[in-house]
Amino acid sequence: MQIQLPTAQMLSRTATAVDDEVGDGTSSIILFIGELCHIAERYLNERVHPRILVDGFQLALRKALEVLDSMKLALPMNRETLLGVARTALGTKLNPELTNVMAPIVTDAVQIVHRPENRDLDLHMVEIMHMQHRLATDTQLVRGLVLDHGCRHPDMPRRLTRCHILICNVSLEYEKSEVNSTFAFSSAEQREKLVEAERKVTDDRVRKIIALKRKVCEDGSTFVVINQKGIDPLSLDSFAKEGMMGLRRAKKRNMERLALACGGVCCNSVDELTPEVLGYAGLVYEQTLGEEKYTFVEEVREPHSCTILVKGPNAHTIGQLKDALRDGLRACRNAVVDGGVVLGAGAFELACSEALMTYARTLTTTAVSGVKAVAEALLIIPKVLAINSGFDPIECLVKLQEEHAQGNKVGLDVVTGEPIDPQSGAIFDNYVVKRQILNSAIVMTSQLLLVDEVLKAGKAGAPAPQQ
Repeated sequence: MQIQLPTAQMLSRTATAVDDEVGDGTSSIILFIGELCHIAERYLNERVHPRILVDGFQLALRKALEVLDSMKLALPMNRETLLGVARTALGTKLNPELTNVMAPIVTDAVQIVHRPENRDLDLHMVEIMHMQHRLATDTQLVRGLVLDHGCRHPDMPRRLTRCHILICNVSLEYEKSEVNSTFAFSSAEQREKLVEAERKVTDDRVRKIIALKRKVCEDGSTFVVINQKGIDPLSLDSFAKEGMMGLRRAKKRNMERLALACGGVCCNSVDELTPEVLGYAGLVYEQTLGEEKYTFVEEVREPHSCTILVKGPNAHTIGQLKDALRDGLRACRNAVVDGGVVLGAGAFELACSEALMTYARTLTTTAVSGVKAVAEALLIIPKVLAINSGFDPIECLVKLQEEHAQGNKVGLDVVTGEPIDPQSGAIFDNYVVKRQILNSAIVMTSQLLLVDEVLKAGKAGAPAPQQ
């Protein structure tokens, strides 16, 4: 997107920074900054100096962060809580039918990759794959891995059960010498010995893998080799004769995911092959879609990595689903890392606005105008929720403020337009997102208001022109 207006460029960069940092809140921060600038303009027209407004913004920011900390709910991060976080994040990006399909998928994916002993979450262990067919509602969670390639040998099996999986990073193809070399031979027997000697290293590696397969598959189980490096046609043929499935040139990231999904260890040498390094999957099969091949690794025992298989009739739908899923995953991750959530549906903004108005009455300085401006600007969130839901924003805002005046922390029900208890409806926002919005919006608005002072300071510090 090409943006010419400097102010719009700053807003765009702010929204991008918030998205990169916390993964959500881009629309909210643009609305908040726009409304705060609009209200600040009114005070500027009344001859209030920008520096006084900015001083008030800083006082309001400190108070708002105190309110945010007091409203943080330290709920247990179980499936029910994360489901509410995922629904809230996805509900602003997808229609209700798709939200109900995607929210459980996102929640289960986060719970699979989360380890209780490690508070942080590596969302790279959730692979997002796409297949352009069927409908968006057919998107599914695979408790295992989906690889975007298949077997390279026509005689290899396409479906195996009770699979031992060898994850390796070993070259199983003939490699040319790094320097130019020449071998002379005078008979066919010498040439055969030369070819055999060239392939001896590769063939020995293949024999060791086949020996391990025969050792562990005596009970009728099967064997799958997934290699990060290449496997040449002769090695593939040897695997096919043993009824093994072989995949070559797997991505490095998928090797990490495979180890977490299936268990086992990624081997860098065939000298360390033992049954203990093998992973396990109950089902491995290949699926062909047009000219593309996909390999599914499913029915693993204790997965710590998974795949979200996105389906859709066209590229636009798939792109929209991928963006929404990434936001949903990061929202759930934020909730786990924060160890708590904040009430959604505009409940925090209403409570914070009321607290700032009460705080403004205790101030005797001229900075009170800046505090009031922030309090009024926060109300843009419930107003926009009402407008987008087809209700009168003023009427809805009056109802919500009446409830808050009675001590009830309520938000807006976008279905009925009436006040609702967000906690009972499992409508939760991320604590870190709200904090980031408040900090970034106040800083950006202050820079916009003080731009004249910045320019004056720059001119004053510039060297005088030479005569």
